[in-house]
Amino acid sequence: MSLETKGSLELEREVLQRNICTLCGACMGMCPYLVAFKGRAVLLHDCDLSQGRCYTFCPRTSVDLDLVSQATFGVSYGIEALGTVSEVIMARSSDAQVRSKAQYGGVVSSLISFALKEGYIDSAVLTLTKDNHLPGGVLVRNEREVLRCSGSNYVASPTLEVFNQASKTEVQKIGVVGTPCQALALGKMKASTLEDRNNIDKLKLVIGLFCTWALDYKDFMKFLQREVTTTEAVKFDIPPPPANVFEVHTSSDHISFPLDQIRGFIRKSCHYCLDMTAEFADISVGAVEGTEGWNTVIIRNEKGKELVERAAAKGAIEIDQLPMDKLEHLKEASLMKKKKALRAIVERTGDRNNLLYLKMGEDKIGGLLS
Repeated sequence: MSLETKGSLELEREVLQRNICTLCGACMGMCPYLVAFKGRAVLLHDCDLSQGRCYTFCPRTSVDLDLVSQATFGVSYGIEALGTVSEVIMARSSDAQVRSKAQYGGVVSSLISFALKEGYIDSAVLTLTKDNHLPGGVLVRNEREVLRCSGSNYVASPTLEVFNQASKTEVQKIGVVGTPCQALALGKMKASTLEDRNNIDKLKLVIGLFCTWALDYKDFMKFLQREVTTTEAVKFDIPPPPANVFEVHTSSDHISFPLDQIRGFIRKSCHYCLDMTAEFADISVGAVEGTEGWNTVIIRNEKGKELVERAAAKGAIEIDQLPMDKLEHLKEASLMKKKKALRAIVERTGDRNNLLYLKMGEDKIGGLLS
């Protein structure tokens, strides 16, 4: 069994024209024909290649979740709420400076900095918000560069474009911090028969970010320009429940908008995503509901476990037990996203045997739709 392989024309027809692109960047940085432009992927020129990495690596072309899970963890894909899990804890950076710059506990920044310092990786692909709040990927090599990327981005970013570019250079051990769709795309690279053409063996660490949705850049910026002077906005935040607000921080104050007012700017593709916790990462990180300054950390494999344990032992992070009620709330929210996304897919296609891009057995479909 292998992943379906087609070319960029099929990618445009099946993904871009159907408005299910996640703007993960997996199709970019390999040839000059596919680029990101103001929050969307654009095919600049027709390409007659019948077996394109752009199509194969896309998380919204045909995805055999069993195949990707086998390539990533060596086990078949289940419908457990959090995916493949070794351990779930809560943690925070031991560095007060990192915590002050981070969105919550600073664990991602500290783990990437620690991995660079200890030689687990020699570079990392992160997301940096650039001019006019447009995020994109950046390759970093030291702690100072890591801290520049601290904080959450709520606008979709083609971050994996930089991984594809970096994998062709002299770097040998790359770490990536990405959203669930980006972790899935990296999993498809591992599973693909075209993997040797993308140097996927250089990928040594994937830290996934919890994500319920990403905003469409064009629509969100129109809103922001109406409500806030965009040059004054320095940070965005969605506090954990029950706040139910979207905060725009300026250098001197912050403005809160009802979250329902922001939901209209969510990318259409996010409605069809089953994954809230980046299930194909080595480590997944998010906020702890109702606990300020700490991160929930899902350790998924031995690689992730070793990194977290060494970082804690050497004082880079502090770890603690995640309260059981917090874990149950996380499982409930994650499972709810799976069910809601699958229902949205079936509603769109009108056929539970046609899941847009997903390949799942009837037993798993029935389990989620029940």
